[in-house]
This record gives sequence, structure tokens and C-alpha cells, in this order.
Amino acid sequence: MKFFLLILFVLVLNNCYSQTTTSVWTADNGNGTYKNPILHADYSDPDAIRVGDDFYMISSSFNAAPGIPILHSRDLVNWTIIGHALQRQFPEKDFAKVQHGNGVWAPSIRYHNGSFYIYFPDPDQGIFLTKAKNITGPWSTPVMVEAGKGLIDPCPLWDTNGKAYLVHAYAGSRAGFKSIIVVKEMNMAGDSAIGNGVMVYDGHGIDATIEGPKFHKRNGYYYIFAPAGGVSTGWQLVLRSKNVYGPYERKVVMDQGKSAINGPHQGAWVNTASGQDWFLHFQDKDAYGRVVHLQPMIWKNDWPVIGTDKDGDGTGEPVLVFRKPAITKTYPVAVPETSDEFNSPSLGLQWQWQANPQSGWGFPTPNGFFRLFCVRPTDSLPNYWMLGNMLTQKIPAETCNATVKMQFNPANSNDRAGLMMFGLDYAFISIVKKADGNYLSYNTCKAADKNSKDKEEELVKWNAKDLYLRVTVDPGAVCSFSYSADGISFEKIPGTFTARPGKWVGAKFGLFATSTVKTNDAGYVDVDWFRLSTND
Repeated sequence: MKFFLLILFVLVLNNCYSQTTTSVWTADNGNGTYKNPILHADYSDPDAIRVGDDFYMISSSFNAAPGIPILHSRDLVNWTIIGHALQRQFPEKDFAKVQHGNGVWAPSIRYHNGSFYIYFPDPDQGIFLTKAKNITGPWSTPVMVEAGKGLIDPCPLWDTNGKAYLVHAYAGSRAGFKSIIVVKEMNMAGDSAIGNGVMVYDGHGIDATIEGPKFHKRNGYYYIFAPAGGVSTGWQLVLRSKNVYGPYERKVVMDQGKSAINGPHQGAWVNTASGQDWFLHFQDKDAYGRVVHLQPMIWKNDWPVIGTDKDGDGTGEPVLVFRKPAITKTYPVAVPETSDEFNSPSLGLQWQWQANPQSGWGFPTPNGFFRLFCVRPTDSLPNYWMLGNMLTQKIPAETCNATVKMQFNPANSNDRAGLMMFGLDYAFISIVKKADGNYLSYNTCKAADKNSKDKEEELVKWNAKDLYLRVTVDPGAVCSFSYSADGISFEKIPGTFTARPGKWVGAKFGLFATSTVKTNDAGYVDVDWFRLSTND
């Protein structure tokens, strides 16, 4: 009887774990206040809207698939992932291979005439639009609003005069010039730019690298919220004019000031149903990516002031702790998904591939695990920088443990599966099949984007059925790796690895399975679960 009760307790505990997400970073302090960042994860270039009592936020996704994550909140502090606007990166053929730093840059979201509109740029293609009646989709096949290299960061405005406009910036790497903001008229459907653009602001001189514009209208003024000065050192600018094409007045409405929040900019002005104003923006935290902050916002003389204005000059600076937005109801603490028990017929929404997934990379199962097949890359790769079949997710806190339980079933020599901390430099612990059995190894690669070779250290021969791999992240993204046969006692690999960001993104956790041969019956690894926990 005691044994039966013990088994029952374990089953219930495991079921509870599979239904919850371990929170390694929570912004809600539980006492009516919140702390920044509200999302300690790489949701760069956030844009957000309110529809009724619901807030929706999207962010850049670059080359990752699915793309354009959609998050939901009822109080601007507690957020969950509810879907993606792009199930596959678009145009699909262009992203069959990894394209670091390309893809979706700084999208915008609006609700108009009963539909959700997302405008997103591909800096090598142009500006696209996808629409949906429901926020969770289905989202329409993207249409080209305007073709052109270097067109980035679009945002629409449907005006009270019956016209529609689009504001955007330029990427110097593609267009050959930057630091300007352009306004163009669109057709009323919002799916095609018409006429020539008007350069409404030139940031050369005092506002270099102005980008990320967001278009609004209030009290007869047209407002363009736009960051300048670069992601790590910049400030938040606002332009205003009584005419859509200007001339526009300029004002810095938030900068770092005496705070520790570098480069606070590029985000979204939203208001609550009660009329409070708030601003969502990012902070570049190197290997952790561009984390999201929430700032109070007020209006003075028809200019916004974001954050706290301690000296009264109209330029705010970021807050670290503040009272939560005034919402009529109290909502439970919520965080984006991180852990995954793989008990669902679909992957958790936190997971993204490095390229558009190909059939056979991996499959959910009805048996409580996710199967990754040992796939040989299409092209010969000097390292794993361009590996498409890597399943990744963001680092969700400054300190955490990522632990994966797996069973390895190789078919050919050099079949390999492992857990990686991935960026411009990367490190991973893996299990690999050799002629005389399976071995654990520890690999590091510096300057992976420069085609550097891995440095591999063989650890130990592995005979156990189960394998637990862990990466521990400490402050400064200093990582250590360890392994276990029982999930309780872990053997730490000597030394540490300091993570670096990727191309415009933070470092990521990665799960992978690879082969060096082409076969008609590939080996595989069954991933039982992936769990994020605190490392206190």
C-alpha cells in the first residue's frame, strides 16, 4: 500500500510539473508593484496594442521559425506566448537555410476595422503585411506592400481624413544610407504604398541611426516615436507635427540618465482602458539579448514624458520598480513558456528552429517525448553556426539551469545529440557514437561565424540508458556544463564558458541531433523533457 501511494504521489507530482512552467524570472512583485525588465528575455523591438481589456505584443524574430512571436497580457506586466504570425519564415525558399541576422526586423501591430494587421520588413526584400481576424490566426499569406532593399521598421496610420500612411526607416547595410524617417501614403486597404515617400526627418548630426518609428495621432498632432543613437547607447526621440508630412519638431523624451538602463528605446506606446499611458521598450543586455521594460508615461504640453522626470526637464529616465498599471481586475502571475515536458502533440510556443523546418527534423509523439532525428546537413559545414535543425529558445533570466533528459539511439558512427549554448561563440555537451560505443564530449567554438573549428574534449564512455545534460547560467552569462545518469548527481565539466550574442539576437539554448552520413534509416534521440529552473 505504501509503495502504491508513493507511485501515485510521483505520478501526480510529474503531472503537476508538466502543466506548469517553472518561473525563473517574474516581474510581478505580488504587492502591487513590478520590477524591470518585465521580460528578461530577447523580445527585441517590441510593439504592442490594446484591444478591449487585452494587450498584445510582438517582436522581431529575424531568421528563426516560427517567426513573429505574439504575447498576451491583461496588465502589461504578466505575459504569455499565444502564437506566431509566421509559421514559417517568408519568403519560404529564402529561409530553407540559416540566415543569421536576416528575416523579420522590427514589426508593428495594429487593430483596424475588425482585423489585426502586422507589418514586417525583410531588409533584403521589402515591407510585407499579414492579417488575421483573430490574434491567434490564421494569419494571411504575407503580401508585399512595397519592394526595396533596406526598407525597415514599418508602421501604419489610418488617419481621420480617410487616408492611410506608412512610416519607415532605412538600413544602411542594404540601402547605402540610413538615419532618415520617411512617410508614404498607402491605399485604404493598407496593402500597397502609393506615391513617393517624403523624408520627414534627417537624423544625421544629432540623431544618428534614427530608426524603429511608430506612428500615432493625438490632439491634432501626428507623432512619430523613434529611437536614435544605437541600441546600446541611444535614446528615445519623439517627433510631432500638425501636418503628416511635417515639418516635425523634435524632443528627447527618455534617455539613460543616471539609471543603469543603457540605450532605452524602440518600443510601443499603449494605454489602459482607464486612460493611463505606458511605454514598452528594450534594453540591450549583450548575451541575454534585448530584454523588455515597461515605463510609465505622461503628457505635458502635448509631449510625452517616459519614465521618471526627476529634474523636470521633460526627459525621463527608466524606472526599475514601479506601481503596476491601474487595471480593474487582479490577474495571476504569468510568464512565457520555458520548460517543456513534450506531452503535447505540438511543441511549446517558446521553441524556434534556426531555419524553416524540413520534414524529418523532429516529431512530437503520443508517448511523452520529442524525437529528433540525426540529420546530415545538406551542405558541408565547418561548425554548427549554420546548422538549421537546431531547436532553440531564449535565455529567460540572468541566472538559471537548463536540464534535458534524453535517450540516444544512434544508427551510424558519429551520430551525435546534445545541449548547446549558442551564439557567435558556442559550447555544447553531447553524446556521440564511436566504433566501440557511445561517448560524452564537450565542444567549444570561438568566432563560429568566421568558420572556426570546434575544440572537442572527450569526457567519458557512456553506457547508461538515460542521459541528463545541464547548462547552468550565472551572472554575466557565464555558463558551466554537467551531466548525470540519474538526474540527481551531476558531474561538472571543469571550467566555464561565457556566452556571446548571435547576430542581432541573444544567446540561446539549443537541442540538436546530427549525422555525418546519408542513410535510409537515421538514428535519433528521444527528448523526454527540457526544464528551466533557478540555480540558487
